[in-house]
Amino acid sequence: MESRVQVKQPPLNAPGISDDLSETCKMSSPNGRLTHKFEDEVLFSPEISYHQPESTMAARGSHSGVSAAVRSETLGGIIYRSIRLVVFSNRVNLLMPFGPLAILVQKLTGHHGWVFGLSLLGIMPLAERLGYATEQLAFFTGDTVGGLLNATFGNATELIISLYALKSGLMRVVQLSLLGSILSNMLLVLGCAFLSGGIVYNKKEQVFNKAAATVNSGLLLMAVMGLLFPAVLHYTRTEVHFGKSELALSRFSSCVMLVAYAAYLFFQLKSQSRLYISVNEEEGETGDNSNDDESPEISKWESIIWLSVMTAWISILSEYLVGAIEGASNAWNIPVTFISVILLPLVGNAAEHASAIMFAMKDKLDISLGVAIGSSTQISMFVIPFCVVMGWIMGQPLDLNFQLFETAALFLTVIVVAFMLQEGTANYFKGLMLVLCYLIVAASFYVHVDSNSEDQHVT
Repeated sequence: MESRVQVKQPPLNAPGISDDLSETCKMSSPNGRLTHKFEDEVLFSPEISYHQPESTMAARGSHSGVSAAVRSETLGGIIYRSIRLVVFSNRVNLLMPFGPLAILVQKLTGHHGWVFGLSLLGIMPLAERLGYATEQLAFFTGDTVGGLLNATFGNATELIISLYALKSGLMRVVQLSLLGSILSNMLLVLGCAFLSGGIVYNKKEQVFNKAAATVNSGLLLMAVMGLLFPAVLHYTRTEVHFGKSELALSRFSSCVMLVAYAAYLFFQLKSQSRLYISVNEEEGETGDNSNDDESPEISKWESIIWLSVMTAWISILSEYLVGAIEGASNAWNIPVTFISVILLPLVGNAAEHASAIMFAMKDKLDISLGVAIGSSTQISMFVIPFCVVMGWIMGQPLDLNFQLFETAALFLTVIVVAFMLQEGTANYFKGLMLVLCYLIVAASFYVHVDSNSEDQHVT
């Protein structure tokens, strides 16, 4: 080791050396930035580490990882810094104690109205931090995968709630909560994202990847088809075997939808990945991206760990939230159907809501669409069919007949959003229209009496 240190190395500014280093960097990195291998050599070379030119330090791009000072931290320092950045850097996190307080109130008093409200307040900061962790992870994965990850982690709450209700035999609660999640994501979340981004960037019209939005709209229409035919078959009384053909069709359609979603993921991430390059990434390739100076505050593995922790804690609070629905309905004199379709998805979609708005205000509209529309696509093409298949395994007769009123609301929502996305542009007026459409849907479910009486006995 000493012999390597004592070997005299030519200065970096010697003729030919800097050129060789720059050429090596360019060959090893597609964007011309220094690779981790060269950074490690610089860090552990006693002569080079104190004579790096400023251009070398500046060349360490944000997407290649965190700085050398962060990598040299001890494990305790990394944990302390990570907790300080994620937990104590936002005032909204002052609401975090309401989560444990909701559990304590449930254990001591069992007052469902208080448990519901406290759980709602406790989930809000967790949802915002989930968006923050996903944004950090998007530095390493790109906008497309970042939006997909955010939608996946955001929908973990809905999936866990649905499986919990399915195990309890509450099929109607599963249907209404998942339907409400789709409506909330497509109208409220996307509308607030367009509205917030349009207000911040009122001097220009924000743009997004039109091709990706078109594919998602097509998948949503396919999901509407899967939900529409069982309902029509039921209400027209045209089943070959009454009471059985509807369920068999639902299970077959669910398997087809799962295959279609798997093919969509392959198409999006592998086969035609260039189609899903966001506008920000295209600008970054041409050197026109103003956000290129941004760098991640935490590492990739820290982001993954925080995503897992936040998702687990949200899932725990969501279970208490579901258990308090009936008590909150009686205490607040609100129909259970309205709570299942409107209020419950607002909590489950809090992560998507915060993330979509945050990304839109940073002019990263492709991630916002990946969160809002991608989440709706994932629920309709994966979560709902998956629950039908799981109900088939559990012996629960969950089908795709969401009733005519609910199916009509979904169909009209998909049509409205598809028209909003067809131009590939967004502004605050489009966002306002989507939010107002959601208010109409919410008011409709407030005065709607579900023909299925099962949702009146939620436990």
